[in-house]
Amino acid sequence: MRKAFLQMHIAIVLWGFTAILGKAIQLDEGLLVWYRMFISAAAIGIYLVAKNRFEKISWKQLGHLSLIGFIITLHWITFYGAIKASNVSVAIVCFSSLSLFTSILEPLSKKKRPKRTELLLSLIAMLGIYYIFSVQQLYYKGILLSLVSALLAAIFSIMNKNISNKVNPGTITFYELGTGFLLLTLLLPLWFTIHQSSFQLPSTMDLIYLLILGILCTTVAFTLSLYALQKIDTFTMNLSLNLEPIYSIVLAIIIFKEHELLGIQFYIGSLIIFSSIVVHGLLLMKERLRRVGVMLVVRC
Repeated sequence: MRKAFLQMHIAIVLWGFTAILGKAIQLDEGLLVWYRMFISAAAIGIYLVAKNRFEKISWKQLGHLSLIGFIITLHWITFYGAIKASNVSVAIVCFSSLSLFTSILEPLSKKKRPKRTELLLSLIAMLGIYYIFSVQQLYYKGILLSLVSALLAAIFSIMNKNISNKVNPGTITFYELGTGFLLLTLLLPLWFTIHQSSFQLPSTMDLIYLLILGILCTTVAFTLSLYALQKIDTFTMNLSLNLEPIYSIVLAIIIFKEHELLGIQFYIGSLIIFSSIVVHGLLLMKERLRRVGVMLVVRC
């Protein structure tokens, strides 16, 4: 469990940079995600072949991973769309609704009732998001896109949990990102038509950012998260992901001076959201201590 939590938090730190890089890259969200998926799939593919860890999967598993890859593609497009429509801080904080969607969808996927404590903590997070929305209406498009992105992230996290113990995490990452890239390639003409844009090659700085985003913040982080999911439940993973805004907001304030665009109401809403993380951590600690106590009693 200790190793799993370490893998999870390394992944979260790396993901904290994705929003910053997304803001810095000048490409629109469609092309940004297309390049990111190509670089990430190529990197993990080369690694698997070099280490002789490429695992064959069934057609059924390929279909399952392809569906997840498509959901990941939509998740990233809405996520970067949210950042470009508002700013890093607003988009990333509203993405914390991920825990609410997970607390509802994960039990339903197992035909169980959602836990009351998890629902309550998630509603507290949503209260913070509503407060931010009420005072940051200028960014309503970014907030709505961020909420859609969080919903999609909850869905693919649950789907990944169901297959993470059956297929090697590196293989999962390759097929999901590879099929997502192929599907997005087929949809690019439609994207260009809707947005009245065309294909662009990245500038030198954009290429550097894309390589960092694709290799470290995607391939490495995504694979680590899948290893962690073998030991950690999805709700814990997704609620812990609410720590990501802390890293992203601090970086956004330093790099983009976003504190000049945010009022005290934003920080109050953020504090409400982060309080749910602290409470959840304390509840997990209490539950673990109770289990240890029960085990000691049984052994005695």
